[in-house]
Amino acid sequence: MTTFEGRALACHRGGRMVFAELAFALDDGAALVLRGSNGAGKSSLLRLLALLTPRRAGGLHWQGQEIDRDRDGHRARLRFIGHSDAIKPALTAAENLLFAARLADPALAAARVDLALERLGLGRLGGQPARFLSAGQRRRLALARLAASPGRLWLLDEPTVSLDAEAVALFAAAVKRHLGEGGAALIASHIGLGLP
Repeated sequence: MTTFEGRALACHRGGRMVFAELAFALDDGAALVLRGSNGAGKSSLLRLLALLTPRRAGGLHWQGQEIDRDRDGHRARLRFIGHSDAIKPALTAAENLLFAARLADPALAAARVDLALERLGLGRLGGQPARFLSAGQRRRLALARLAASPGRLWLLDEPTVSLDAEAVALFAAAVKRHLGEGGAALIASHIGLGLP
């Protein structure tokens, strides 16, 4: 059975139809990389899948069940990283992650923060206020939330913006690890991440 599926999806934004009759199927351990020119509807699709933008038509299904029957359950399983890094500048890098980690599992929060910082190459910056981080470091901190607060479905919109080659490799390793653990991902990206 397919894990996550969209059928005949349509999205209308800003007075225009962005896409119609769009369909996809995604299994556990798989990634779907969305490619296309700017304005093609990649971000709109990801926001629709995260239930942040309403569907004009079509259905979303998780393991054969309509998502509209359990919208809170869908939100609980997904992690969405959009264009904004959603970082609190006054908090340290570790404190930014601790908030997300505590929401996921208070008992494991501290350990998950340390692991997340290390996986994205930010271990030495955990005590640094986020306002002093570079654009690439802030982006890595945003992506580190994926490890600090695990979710089964990742929806990622241009996750490699502001990342250097080393950081892209760390991120690609994190995605591959997530898929290897049975997770799934939809990623809008203009660059190859070495994913099948």
